[in-house]
Amino acid sequence: MPQKNRTVKGALGGVLGLVGLSAVAGLLVAASVTPVLAMTGIAGSQALTIFEDLPENLQVGAPMQQSTIYATGLDGNPVALASFYEQKRIPVTYDQVAPVMYDAMLSSEDKNFYTHGGINLGATIKAAVGNVAGTTDRGASTITQQYVKNVQVQECEQDVDPAAEDYSTQIEQCFLDAAVAKGGEGVERKLQEMRYALKIEKEYSKNEILLGYLNIANFGGTIYGIEAAANRYFSTTAANLSLAQAATIAGMVQEPNRFRIDRPGGIWTDDAGVAHNGDADGYKDTKDRRDYVLERMLLDGKITQAAHDEAVATPITPVLSEPQQGCGAAGDNAYFCQYVKAVIENDEAFGATAEERRANLRRGGMEIYTSLDLRVQQTAIDAVRSQVPQAMPGILVGGAGVSVEASTGRILAMAQNTVFNETTEANLAAGETSQVFAADKAHGGSTYGFETGSTYKLFTLLSWLESGHSVNQVLDGRLKTFSPFTKCGDRVTNSAKINNFGNSGGSVGSVRQFTAQSLNTGFLAMAQQLDLCDINEVAKRLGVHYGNGDDITVGGTTSNTAPNDPFPTVLGSKSVAPLQMAGAYAAVANGGVYCEPRVIDRVVGENGAEITPPAQNCSPQLTPEVAATAAFALRGVMEGNGTGTRANPFDGTQLIGKTGTAEKEHTMLVESSTRVTTAVWVGNIDGRVPLNDFRNGDGTRLGDIRYGLARAIQGAANAVYPAGDFPRPDDKLVRQVLTDVPNVVGKSVGEASSIIEAAGFTANVGPAVDGPAGDVIMAQDPSGQAPSGATITISPSNGQGATVPDVTGQSKSEAQSALFGAGFSSIDFDGSCNGQSAEVTSTDPAANTATTKSTSIKVSCK
Repeated sequence: MPQKNRTVKGALGGVLGLVGLSAVAGLLVAASVTPVLAMTGIAGSQALTIFEDLPENLQVGAPMQQSTIYATGLDGNPVALASFYEQKRIPVTYDQVAPVMYDAMLSSEDKNFYTHGGINLGATIKAAVGNVAGTTDRGASTITQQYVKNVQVQECEQDVDPAAEDYSTQIEQCFLDAAVAKGGEGVERKLQEMRYALKIEKEYSKNEILLGYLNIANFGGTIYGIEAAANRYFSTTAANLSLAQAATIAGMVQEPNRFRIDRPGGIWTDDAGVAHNGDADGYKDTKDRRDYVLERMLLDGKITQAAHDEAVATPITPVLSEPQQGCGAAGDNAYFCQYVKAVIENDEAFGATAEERRANLRRGGMEIYTSLDLRVQQTAIDAVRSQVPQAMPGILVGGAGVSVEASTGRILAMAQNTVFNETTEANLAAGETSQVFAADKAHGGSTYGFETGSTYKLFTLLSWLESGHSVNQVLDGRLKTFSPFTKCGDRVTNSAKINNFGNSGGSVGSVRQFTAQSLNTGFLAMAQQLDLCDINEVAKRLGVHYGNGDDITVGGTTSNTAPNDPFPTVLGSKSVAPLQMAGAYAAVANGGVYCEPRVIDRVVGENGAEITPPAQNCSPQLTPEVAATAAFALRGVMEGNGTGTRANPFDGTQLIGKTGTAEKEHTMLVESSTRVTTAVWVGNIDGRVPLNDFRNGDGTRLGDIRYGLARAIQGAANAVYPAGDFPRPDDKLVRQVLTDVPNVVGKSVGEASSIIEAAGFTANVGPAVDGPAGDVIMAQDPSGQAPSGATITISPSNGQGATVPDVTGQSKSEAQSALFGAGFSSIDFDGSCNGQSAEVTSTDPAANTATTKSTSIKVSCK
């Protein structure tokens, strides 16, 4: 087995190597190199400088490494989600490699490794002469020289853009340039390689060099390093390789792509058209090479004859593990991974240019610790998978759920119903896509997002409160054509009428009631007292934009085809990613402080140094008073008879929320505790078919899936992130608003109703009361002051009212005629009125008293 310390002989070999190198250099320059150098235009004196131009950094054990994304696992500890690499590499320490692997590599590649000084002079001279003569392209390299060659390949690959169309060709050329040493340039490279090898031998121990070589060597395709090779070909670790397995892998380094054993059926064809090195012939080429390695180990005394014979008799039996990389390896977490990938490739925290950022992700060996919490995420995955069909005939059904931490913007969960597939063969109709439904285009999502429905009413509510209005103010929310509106200070008219959900006729009620009921007409009544541009500005302040990144506009679409249409701004047919809506509601839950969505908590570089992650941007966008009062109104959605109660897990956590339905083709629901906000979307991806024409496997209409989905995800979040109650609303913003009620007594019914409606109240004609004949209002309730928008009941005359005439001083007959004429038919004269000279002194009821015609009038005389 390999020695762990350099011997005196080895140290002396290094010194002799330097001397020998000078002699070889002189010999080559004088005998063979000079003609070639002359042909290539390089003077002999220049050749000597080859040995002086050394790289500043030729560190053992610093190869390109894969970057890995981590999440918080079910036990609260980090767990790997996915890795990104151009070279599948898992660096190991010296003790993490089986001794038999070291022995196999040394016997097959460099049996004198522990005794030479870094180069094999005799073999190098022979190979160099052969290179110049063109009779061979062998390198005759020691393991140290092979390490240098691999470093050179590594440096070459670092200059190749992963996005280049000829990326594979450029990578292949890196290998060719390092491996082939023909002509003057080849000799120059060989001399330089020797010099570098001596430099490394001077600065590192033999064990460090050997381990560095095993960690950097290619073992076929994108498999680099001994640990990755053991994983790929035998589903084991470098520490647990058997003799036969170690010899197989050691044999691969000579021609990695020829001897690899993960391509059944043959990977190359001879002149006769016969395929070799596949499972059909027992991987013959690889076995021959393996048996050669075993023979060398036997001759070197590394193994016994019995061990040799047993290993030779062992067939090549791969136990392959797919070296998955990228977000496809993240399984159900792939869409979150895709979001993280987009952040890394677009944020300058990871490099100044897009090319540099892509390279750092695939080569930089970063450990990227994200915000994803599998304690919430796994429930989200299970809920989406069980409730939203992956695919259905006749509809492109989509579903997604996303949860964010309100106080930080950290995305805790992101799940969707489809299977992640980023190839060109992805079939959306079969439920395959790489599109992130919860995100905007910049983060892998849709160009236009999805319709928000009434969840967008949040911004009308917030604008209402910022204008100083109360959530207890009463408005007329009955079905009618609402016009005009104000847009950026200008008056705009509207001629369209919009219905309420379920064709409700609407009602007169408070803003808080409108919010709980999601009453379209109620919010249109609110918007008439606001400016549509102010409503949109609130949305923009809270991070809302169209899916393609454009600013929200007043009107129907991003192209602004209906610039004065109030309905999208008020009622929410905006195309916005669910994550943006979650962030806006999170700001309400967070006391008015909005935090941009973030997914990266911490980044550790390959050298263990911390890399500054993208900045966390949180800023106050609402006053605490407005946020608290909005939460007060939004709680009504999740409690009592509110439209979102079916999404409430009722686990004791106080919640706010809002439901939304857009044209029966998109549904959304956002709910939040004081700590975590969840947004779910279930819809028809291409917006062509009503959701409720379809049901999922358990019979639930697609339009109703959002309730169970949000309930499950928010319930999991509440369990992991316990929350408190929302703060009390602001007294001024929940005040009872009173307005003077006009006095309409004595007016006609029509006139009285018009006066009341014009003052912002609702007129209600009550039962008729006693009064004179004619269309006259006799009474109203209330009078004086009442809440704005309140109902004023007006009571018209029933025509039965009469006023007792003044008959004082009249005779009995005169008084009787006057009372009959006033409509009274029941008259009772007392005995004092029977005399010829009797005059009326009083009546009961008294003169000028308003009463009914059926009242009996008592008359007294003198």
